[in-house]
Amino acid sequence: MKKLYVGGISYNTTESGLSDAFSKAGEVASVAIIMDKMTGRSKGFGFVEMSTTDGAKSAIEMWNGKELDGRKLTVNEARPKEERPSRY
Repeated sequence: MKKLYVGGISYNTTESGLSDAFSKAGEVASVAIIMDKMTGRSKGFGFVEMSTTDGAKSAIEMWNGKELDGRKLTVNEARPKEERPSRY
C-alpha cells in the first residue's frame, strides 16, 4: 500500500468524491480529508492510500496539478509523520 498526500482540496470535496476520483487510477484502500477541530471544515488537504505502488504512481500522474471541484490538486507520496515536540 502507498499513502499519498493530497493538497489543494476544495471545501466542497467529500471523502467519497476524492475516493471516486482516485479510483480511476487504481484501487483505493482508504481516504481521509483532514478536518479543523474548531470549525469542522476541511483544512484543504488529506491522504489517499492506494492498494498498489503502480496505482499510486498512476494517481500522482493523473491528479498532480489537475483540477478537482475547481481547485488544483498537489499529489505526491506522503512522508512519514514527523515526531512533533509536545506543547507543554
